Amino acid sequence: MNKIAQIFGKVRPPPGVDRFEGGELPGITVFINNILKFMIVGAGIFAVFNLVTAGFGYMSAGDDPKKVAAAGSKIWQSLLGLSIAAGSFVLAAIFGQLIFGDWNALLQLKIFGPNP
Repeated sequence: MNKIAQIFGKVRPPPGVDRFEGGELPGITVFINNILKFMIVGAGIFAVFNLVTAGFGYMSAGDDPKKVAAAGSKIWQSLLGLSIAAGSFVLAAIFGQLIFGDWNALLQLKIFGPNP
């Protein structure tokens, strides 16, 4: 055992982290991967919600050109956000296939560190 390991001792993961499986740092990689996927799915859900509310605003705008323009702009921005959220998964899969030869390489985050 080297001097640094003697000073700090053995660090155990907090409770609940041991249920995650993965690479060398299993808990952290799966946690970060889950957070990224949750954020992208949350962005997609938010974009769909905005799309529905913008559609309702468009239908209830009547003859007011400012309200129609604002609703149309919100619809466009919602569709753009939805396409960015969905496109990020597609681009990650394509780049994973081109670089690593695996469609899922960038969608399943792996953090490599020094061997213990």
